[in-house]
Amino acid sequence: MGIRAIVVDTAGTTTDLDFIHNVLFPYSVKALPEFLERNQHNVLVDNCICDVRDIALEPDASLQRVTEILQQWVAEDRKATPLKTLQGLIWKEGYAKGEFKGHIYPDFIEAIKRYTAQNIRVYSFSSGSTEAQAMLFGHSDGGDLTPLFNGHFDTRTGSKLDKQAYLNILNTISLKAKQVLFVSDMQEELKAASAAGLQVCQMVREDSARFSNFRTISNFEQLNFEQ
Repeated sequence: MGIRAIVVDTAGTTTDLDFIHNVLFPYSVKALPEFLERNQHNVLVDNCICDVRDIALEPDASLQRVTEILQQWVAEDRKATPLKTLQGLIWKEGYAKGEFKGHIYPDFIEAIKRYTAQNIRVYSFSSGSTEAQAMLFGHSDGGDLTPLFNGHFDTRTGSKLDKQAYLNILNTISLKAKQVLFVSDMQEELKAASAAGLQVCQMVREDSARFSNFRTISNFEQLNFEQ
């Protein structure tokens, strides 16, 4: 049974971790106070603010305190959904202003074109919101790649370390586990995907790679599979 779809991780797999940590994260930290002040009455933003108070167990937290909590979560690289949603909204403004472009590895840019020509579906799965992923790929240094994707998944699908998240993806895209290949740089994510029955492959872009129990590649040019 051949591969019908590929699910790719973002940071460390399709985009450089340095871009996430040295460009996007600092931008969101700097923009948070003014963004929340300006958009606090927007329904989506207000819901995120309420969710932050709930998660932090601080129901009476002021807007300033909510901002501090969110900035701390960024420093901790927390995968909290309200944070990721707000970051996505902030980055959308940054992309629209042309303050940065989404970094995408050139080998993936060529690969996704190849997969599309082969009628292989491509999805991304990230702890960043689906909106943030669309912005990353839509304003990439390789142009707008979003037409080449069949969809995006985020923490609303489940934790990337949880087998159930991958079962949820299979249910959504209506394919059997063995028809789907998941590519990530994180062994813990690969273990969860493998437990769900997906085929997996680890992206190892650094020479100082940690030992892996999985098939490894250093770029998408090396990814060969049967259809």
